Amino acid sequence: MKNYEFWFVVGSQFLYGPEVLETVDARAREMAEQLSRLLPFPLVYKVTAKTAGEIAGVVREANYSPSCAGVVAWCHTFSPSKMWINGLAGLQKPYCHLATQYNREIPGDEIDMDFMNLNQAAHGDREHGFLAARLRLPRKVIAGHWQDESVHVRLGRWMRAAAGAAVSRSLKVMRFGDNMREVAVTEGDKVEAQVKLGWQVNTWAVGDLVKEMDAVTEADIDALMELYIAQYDIATGNMDAIRYQAREELAIRRMLDREGCGAFTNTFQDLYGMEQLPGLASQHLMAQGYGYGGEGDWKVAAMTAIMKAMGEDGNGCSLFMEDYTYHLVEGREYSLGAHMLEVCPCCAAQRPRIETHPLGIGMNEKDPARLVFEGKEGDAIVASLIDMGGRLRLICQDIHCVKPILPMPNLPVARVMWRAEPSLTAGVECWITAGGAHHTVLSYDVDAEMLRDWARMMEIEFVHITRDTTVEGLEQELFWNDLAWKLK
Repeated sequence: MKNYEFWFVVGSQFLYGPEVLETVDARAREMAEQLSRLLPFPLVYKVTAKTAGEIAGVVREANYSPSCAGVVAWCHTFSPSKMWINGLAGLQKPYCHLATQYNREIPGDEIDMDFMNLNQAAHGDREHGFLAARLRLPRKVIAGHWQDESVHVRLGRWMRAAAGAAVSRSLKVMRFGDNMREVAVTEGDKVEAQVKLGWQVNTWAVGDLVKEMDAVTEADIDALMELYIAQYDIATGNMDAIRYQAREELAIRRMLDREGCGAFTNTFQDLYGMEQLPGLASQHLMAQGYGYGGEGDWKVAAMTAIMKAMGEDGNGCSLFMEDYTYHLVEGREYSLGAHMLEVCPCCAAQRPRIETHPLGIGMNEKDPARLVFEGKEGDAIVASLIDMGGRLRLICQDIHCVKPILPMPNLPVARVMWRAEPSLTAGVECWITAGGAHHTVLSYDVDAEMLRDWARMMEIEFVHITRDTTVEGLEQELFWNDLAWKLK
């Protein structure tokens, strides 16, 4: 993750005199310093803004700063918001309104008009909030005392979403070949995706990858094999299959890094010149933070990279996933998620095993090596970005991952089992009603609020399926969304 920072802009005015402004400045510095130690990114105090020129200037600087991932504003005193119009109207970075105040309590015995003039965030934040609403400015509003843990958690999650927006704006996706033939949901408008989300999605020939693979040396493979052995259990005697995956990984990574790409796709229908579909290769690349999408699914590849970047330490537990089959025993309904080979080991409950098995689909000449493991337990989400024709929709569903209820010794792939909200059948009906894809990003550390914030920053539709969602209610929501988005 790039070393992003967030800028803290505090609103005031000259009306209250220099002593008040000096106090506001000192408090803002103190708050930024303390919060920076508690948040995932530094909060850099920039200015106590008192004029339209100061506000426009700091916004202009933020827009052009590659390190600034967002702006956090707070009005310590009353800050007449007509001063903010020109600045906020031109803001291009994610925006958070922190509605707080320096003091936690009202000092009943000492409070006087001097105190009121200095500590009137309740007054100033409402004036500021009106203008943002009038401008229809995409924003996050977080209310609470700045020393409260709940505020730190919510502000930290918003920061991670904003970092995801910054990653999105510069993301490049490398497609090896095209999409799987005749599949609808993996298609989409790449021009619109670049306009709205910033993604550059382009194709490289599989022959380019084969040429790069031929340039990988045995010494390079030896070094990567040592890493495999250190991280995974070897549960196959076919070392040549593992070495071939290492060759694929090294070649893919070199091409990604050379072109500045953070995500890639391939398809089992286009492996011309290759012996195996990248399995272990793709899994280990995802473990390093690269995004991936199977069958040419560039949307899920990009979202995997973005959600990984939004997670803990800039490479969180987010992974390419696919709903495969259901367990429909009454009272014990579960989804089984997997993919042919490519599930990231970040979610593994135990140390993954490298195994080699036949893959009875696609252009494989030899049996591919892959990591096999069970996913860990815990609350999570699955997310799907779809092209609705004219707009993008991000669908998120709450799930709870469980230890697989069956051993499945003959299933040689990584897998995750979960309970969906509000129930398996209602959740499936809601997902299908919303148009959710079969490919998703499953995440244990990016939550629905973060994705809602990200969707707001990117100005795209967001749909959340929760324990309280009903099919009828969702149908009504989607109907109104269709009308609203047609008016945008």
